Order: sequence, then structure tokens, then C-alpha cells
Amino acid sequence: MRDQPWQLQIFNKSIKKKEKLKLLDKHLVIEPSDIILDLGCAQGILSYFLRKKGGQWTSADLDLENLKTSRELLKTSLIQLEPGILPFKAGSFDRVVSLDYLEHLDDDDLCLTEIHRVLKTDGQLVLATPHTGRIFLLHKLRPLLGLKLEFYGHKREGYSTKELKEKLERHQFRVEKTQTFSRFFSEFLELLINVLYRKFSAKNITPSLRDGHIRPTTEEEFHSKKKIFKLYGFIYPAVWLCSKLDKLLFFQRGYSVLVWARKFR
Repeated sequence: MRDQPWQLQIFNKSIKKKEKLKLLDKHLVIEPSDIILDLGCAQGILSYFLRKKGGQWTSADLDLENLKTSRELLKTSLIQLEPGILPFKAGSFDRVVSLDYLEHLDDDDLCLTEIHRVLKTDGQLVLATPHTGRIFLLHKLRPLLGLKLEFYGHKREGYSTKELKEKLERHQFRVEKTQTFSRFFSEFLELLINVLYRKFSAKNITPSLRDGHIRPTTEEEFHSKKKIFKLYGFIYPAVWLCSKLDKLLFFQRGYSVLVWARKFR
């Protein structure tokens, strides 16, 4: 039996991606006639699952290498972006889904202006970003462990819920709902995995993609680390079990936030 595409093998061992997709599956309702922009598709991992929900999707990213990789999963309707203007007519989309993209941009306000322009009246924006604030201690720990923002491709650490709401309102969006995920234990485990990958598998690789380099970004790189990935597969059940300790922190907000908003003007 042929192996799964390498991107899906990564997904199967990613606690955070699974949690994000679970929230999207539960709350993102797609009509068959919906025209949707997948803004910042990276290697197409979550895009692959979202397309299964129906609708007509266009996936876009700044990096040609990301799009070449995404094509293995998504096949069609892929477009490379230049920083700044989205190459679509005003009112082209019913929804824009932008997952972990805004924090990678120098001019996030311009991006939101463009999203507003290409959405239809009453169109929906679903936005995911890292969640920040005074109590998020792991954000302070990252640089101490040698994980620079550039390794994630980030221009900023992330956004607080309040900051995102105010920013979206300035761009004429009405926030309908916010949800956080990836509490302390899940985030700490992912941070530890990122540190180990950068230290032992990618320490001499300079991040060149807009989404950085904290995991394999090509099939060739993935297969070159196959032994390491198999080893991680053996310990993954224990990692998954430890992540369930997040349930004890039901009172805590997560390290990532999903925002659901509507264009109101």
C-alpha cells in the first residue's frame, strides 16, 4: 500500500493542527455554491481537508515553493501572491479563510484592507493567529531556547484577542466569535519539538519561506529525516496523552486564536 502524502503524515502526528481542524470542521459551514479564498495555504496540509467541505476554493501563498508542494495535495486552483494587493476583483469571494498568515506580513493592515475588498457584502473572514498577552509565558521562553521569530517566519509574536478585534473593526469587520486553542501543555510540547528539530535536523538551514522552517517543507527534506520521524512516531502516543492535560486548564485561554468576522460595509 502506497504511503500517505508526506504532508498528511506530518498532520497525523501534529496535535495543534488536529485541534485547529477540529474547530474548523465544527464551525465552518460551507455551501456548495460558496467561492472561498484560502489565503496563506503554506504546504497545503489544512487546505486539503478544508476543500473536502465543498465549495469552490482558490489557494494562495507568497512562496512559489509552497505552491509547488501544495499542488501535490490540492492539484488545481493555486495562485502565487505578491506582497500587498490581492490579484482578484472586488467582491469575488463569499469567504476568506486565512490560517496563520497575518503574523507573517510586514503590512498586516494592507492585507486586511485587501481581504475586505475581495469579499462580497456580508462575506465571512475566518482568521487564525498566535495568541499573545502578559500571561503567555511560553512566548517568553522561545527566544531563550534559541527559537527566533524568523524561524517561524513571523514579523510579530502574534495578537491579543482585543488587538485583533480592534484591528478588524477598523477595517470594517464585525467580530462574531473568537475561540482559542492549544493551551499550555499542547503548546509546550510543540515548542519542544520545534526546538529539537531546529537544533538537530535543521540547524544549518536558513529559513527562506514566509512560514519559516520549524518542520520539513519539502518531500525531499521529509524523506531525508525519515528515521527521526519514525522515532517520533513511536513516542507520539505519549506526546498525545500529555497534551490531554490541557483539559485541566479549562479556565486558561489557548496560545492560538480563531476569529470569525463579517464584512459589514
